[in-house]
Amino acid sequence: MKSPHRRQFLRLAAGAATLPAVSWTANAQTWPSRPVRLVVGFGAGSSADILARLMSQWLSERLGQQFIVENRTGAGGNIATEAVVRSPADGYTLLLAGSNDAINTKLYDNLSYNFIRDIEPIAALIRVPNVMVVNPSVPAATVPEFIAYAKANPGKINMASVGTGTVPHVAGELFNIMAGVNLVHVPYRGPAALNDLIGGQVQVMFPPIDISVEHIRIGKLRALAVTSAKRSEILPDVPTLGEFLPGFEASVFLGIGAPKSTPAAIVGRLNKEINAALADPNLKARYADLGAIVLGGSPADFGKLIAEDAEKWGKVIRVANIKAE
Repeated sequence: MKSPHRRQFLRLAAGAATLPAVSWTANAQTWPSRPVRLVVGFGAGSSADILARLMSQWLSERLGQQFIVENRTGAGGNIATEAVVRSPADGYTLLLAGSNDAINTKLYDNLSYNFIRDIEPIAALIRVPNVMVVNPSVPAATVPEFIAYAKANPGKINMASVGTGTVPHVAGELFNIMAGVNLVHVPYRGPAALNDLIGGQVQVMFPPIDISVEHIRIGKLRALAVTSAKRSEILPDVPTLGEFLPGFEASVFLGIGAPKSTPAAIVGRLNKEINAALADPNLKARYADLGAIVLGGSPADFGKLIAEDAEKWGKVIRVANIKAE
């Protein structure tokens, strides 16, 4: 016969074993009970920052706690991502995850974290197409004319980007591969790339559509093609690169992630609210003004998008022999 003391011990031990699960469940049910940080790896005023603040405002209003954007720039977004990876998985630290994270999984050999393993996908937000633009002095008004010009001048046409391994860079390298040309990569930091393109110091660039559209409209830059699978609503007369190079697609995606093992109830609630935001006509219109294409979907959908983007750009990085600076 078991002693009363042994039975009491077993009951206490069983109860203790369930405490972590009960605690997480209770926390998820009361979440959020304090402000939530959304860490952004880009500077204040950038497109990513604006998109993050629009979503943060929505979530703050819907969930009754402040969602605060925290900009932590540097290392192509790696500083922000690592900060979130090292944070408690309690739903109070989120990451604006994006194409940069997918690319960095293949570009950097010595990261102290594994993005795909260590970040819990919550929901995809948007895609922003890039656009192939040239200085007006370039003697090409179409993609075929530019390819012919580039083949006649191998190694003489400079292609600007905002840094090695960024989407404008890998999009340009994908163009090199698919068009069979040799554009020379010139990496910049920040807006100097677009300024030098307008000034004629470099000849071509593949920037996000939102930062280049006004320059296109006033004639400072010539748009040859958008890099999305479909034509852009804000540049409807500009063809896609895929119309000339079948299968070409390049764009910036953004979404929300959290530290791995964040409670499923919190992930599910955030996913539901984010999808509701993306269906709101007013917020959709704000995103559309920035040239963004709304995505949404399940956490699994976002995880699939990340994995596919990492695989795609990983191939370009290997073929073009791109090395992190």
